[in-house]
Amino acid sequence: MRAKSNLVGEQLRLARLAHGRSLEEVGEAVGATRQFIHQLETGAKSSSEEMTAALADVLGVQPDFLCHAIPSTVRPEQCHFRGQANRPASVTSQVLARGTILDSLTTVLERNLGLPKVNFPDIPVRTNEDIESAAEEARRIWELGSAGPITSMMRVAENAGAIVTYFADLSERVDAFSMDRRRPIIVRSSLKGSLCRQRFDLAHECGHLIMHRGLQTGDTITENQAHRFAGAFLFPRGAVLREFPRGRSIDWRKLYALKLRWKMSVRAIIRRGYDLGLLSPAQYRTANIHLVKTGQSKVEKYDDDPTMMVEQPELLPDALEAMTHVNHLGARALAEELGLSDAMYKLITGTELPVIPPSYSGGSVIRFPSK
Repeated sequence: MRAKSNLVGEQLRLARLAHGRSLEEVGEAVGATRQFIHQLETGAKSSSEEMTAALADVLGVQPDFLCHAIPSTVRPEQCHFRGQANRPASVTSQVLARGTILDSLTTVLERNLGLPKVNFPDIPVRTNEDIESAAEEARRIWELGSAGPITSMMRVAENAGAIVTYFADLSERVDAFSMDRRRPIIVRSSLKGSLCRQRFDLAHECGHLIMHRGLQTGDTITENQAHRFAGAFLFPRGAVLREFPRGRSIDWRKLYALKLRWKMSVRAIIRRGYDLGLLSPAQYRTANIHLVKTGQSKVEKYDDDPTMMVEQPELLPDALEAMTHVNHLGARALAEELGLSDAMYKLITGTELPVIPPSYSGGSVIRFPSK
């Protein structure tokens, strides 16, 4: 008689969804039916130790991962998406599953490392003036000033305590998303290569985390609010009123100069001018038509300028590297505690598990200085 394992159905579902695999695909990989995998996930049937081991191998986890439930999964209302509202439910499920595992990994990192203090203010908004004020307040709290461009939007988010990363195969239907957890997580699609779009996405997600705590987002109102916040945060209204070119005709030369200075797309800069009454509706419409006709609706002039290199996450890679100083197995010790094998670890962190290093004796807590 085969020994039974203590497989937890929800963990099996979590691992399957993180890979974006269907019940049929997982069933075929382990020589079982779709119905059987579904019954395992719902708890209607139990799994043998051999089947649990096979499922773990297919899904890139350790058998132990499938036998112990993660205490707190990410709920839909804690996740803010930027992307097409009509994305398939399967994409949303995949993102939530990966987010839940990444959140667990972050919790273990926090136990071992002194990560930056979480410092996202809670500022509910209703009006456009509220949004402008929220952006100005965030700049004040994060000591960014109000007169000049932000040097690195990535470091702003990370210094505020967020874990920022990429999911390499994230669907085109999701530009970015954030999770309002005890330590916020921001994930962006690596398919989007423009620095201006990246900075706007990060500011947009910071807006959700600041303005929409506890709210279900994704509707037109909350998305427009996050858009307005991103523009106001990256290009404060005082600076817009000083620097935006005025006149009957649109001065594209000056607009592109603003793009290079503020690291913000011309489309977004034009929107700031319109939002603050510096462009009429007719001028705003004409400007957008010009961008479309000149093939700049998605890729703009100067996007490939040497000063426009995409910003890379630092906090998560540095934290994973610092694990070597906590445990001689480094990130492998972290993966072992979470029950992740190489495939799932790479899926969640975007990096390979390192080769086991020589024995190393280090301290128990590593502090991360402000950047």
